[in-house]
Amino acid sequence: MSDESARSDGSDRLHALDAVRGFALVLGVFFHATMSFLPGETPMWLISDTQRSTTLAVTFYVLHVFRMTAFFVIAGFFARMMYHRRGLAGFARDRGKRIGIPLVAGWPFVFGAIVAATIAGTLIQYGGPPPFTPPPPPEPPFAAFPLTHLWFLYVLILFYASGLAVRALVARLDATGQLRGLLDGVLGRLVTFGLAPLVLAAPLALALNAHGGWMMWMGIPTPDNSLVPNLPAFVGFGVAFTFGWLLQRQMGLLARLRGQWPLHLAVALAATAAALWQAGLMPTGATDLPGVDRPVYAASYALASWAWTFALIGLALRFLDGFSAWRRYLADASYWIYIVHLPLLILLQGVVAAHPWPWAVKYVLILVVAFAIMLATYQTLVRYTWLGAILNGRRAPRPGARRMARQEA
Repeated sequence: MSDESARSDGSDRLHALDAVRGFALVLGVFFHATMSFLPGETPMWLISDTQRSTTLAVTFYVLHVFRMTAFFVIAGFFARMMYHRRGLAGFARDRGKRIGIPLVAGWPFVFGAIVAATIAGTLIQYGGPPPFTPPPPPEPPFAAFPLTHLWFLYVLILFYASGLAVRALVARLDATGQLRGLLDGVLGRLVTFGLAPLVLAAPLALALNAHGGWMMWMGIPTPDNSLVPNLPAFVGFGVAFTFGWLLQRQMGLLARLRGQWPLHLAVALAATAAALWQAGLMPTGATDLPGVDRPVYAASYALASWAWTFALIGLALRFLDGFSAWRRYLADASYWIYIVHLPLLILLQGVVAAHPWPWAVKYVLILVVAFAIMLATYQTLVRYTWLGAILNGRRAPRPGARRMARQEA
């Protein structure tokens, strides 16, 4: 989504963080591809496959635990880096081009494609309307608007605006830098002693527990149906963005995260197991799980979210800290992939849903076909065009043009 990391080849760590961001977006394809296979008496998705899978239900659950939290940490990290390199005006121009334009110009096409794909997929599967009655929609929230999966762009804009406002206020009130120095010291100690996931999880746990309409098994409510994000999403992702911003102030802490990945991975696995043990393996939209202590479950889920985030970043810093051409390509393509993937998946889910093939065959087939189409369209329609200049911050030179330039040189 941003080429700032790619311009900083003097720090291999930034290649790792760019990989995390791309990985988080690409995981969205794997996440949404599971939804037609989720078991349960009441279908969770308009496309409901004949073959259900508890394995894919667990995959759905675990990916939702950490995927967007990790994304917003990296987004906050690179936001501060860009702000200090380009200044306020340059930052605003870049974010308006790279985030604002895809959201405003892309939303009508994406929304229309999702509606069309849902209708087509349903007709392909059932030959008409679905034979079941979908659950009644919840009461429309305040400022209701179907942001679809592009909600993350809208929330990013909110975080950019609020983050810059808070920064200006802090700079005015803390002219000597003492408050920021104190905050840096606290954050540094929390990371150094491995306590950061526990502390950062607390606001999310409190917000989840306080959210009256919280569908507990579904984790952090996706803020995709209103221009006012729900409390758990705003708090959880806002803390993640803020942590990423503050982490960029202390680049040395990345070495700590690099060395702590085994600890954070162990905590992530334990907290996830505890959360699943409480919630069960059967997906449900219930706002109250029988026999589950709501505050304990909220704490388990929030800790799992942050421990996975720290583990993922640490693993990338440890094993993906060098330049890789294919990882760089996938990181560039991930923005396009995420924007276009959902209607394509819905259509493919509808195509295979009625066939009696094993769920694993169907799931893999959906992913293979979807990625083939998405990568082909990125290569031919985006990478070397004006779309690539908007999404990736630059229009990549065609291979032939590079060869010609070398020959002329």
